[in-house]
Amino acid sequence: MLVKEIMSKNVITIRQDETILHACDIYKKYKVGCLIVTDADKKHVGIITERDIIERTICDQKDPATTPVSAIMTSNPKTVHSLDNLDKALEIMKTYDIKKLPVLYNGVIAGIITVTDISRARPELSKRFMDTWVKPSWKD
Repeated sequence: MLVKEIMSKNVITIRQDETILHACDIYKKYKVGCLIVTDADKKHVGIITERDIIERTICDQKDPATTPVSAIMTSNPKTVHSLDNLDKALEIMKTYDIKKLPVLYNGVIAGIITVTDISRARPELSKRFMDTWVKPSWKD
């Protein structure tokens, strides 16, 4: 199965010069787990997740009303090509300890694939992923 078959094509973006508070408004409006960060030319330059907002804003005591998204984003995020198979996407996620992976086609963001997307489409891949990656990091 190819990445493009299960990725979400509805990619929500935010400019890197927008505030974190504006990013929160976008999260609230669209109910997404990450935003692709773009520059003035609409080229993707990063990604922010809800966890980034918590750890890099709230925990670091930054003002979300004045801090730009660029201050907390992950620059040059790992990506996968839309024509790659799910095993490759899962391997990238496992290797880099990420759960949301931007999908490219011809160098442009074409979608997002998440661990949840993979688990819905291929439960056996999800089980292998959980057994080898997530469970060892759980602490009771």
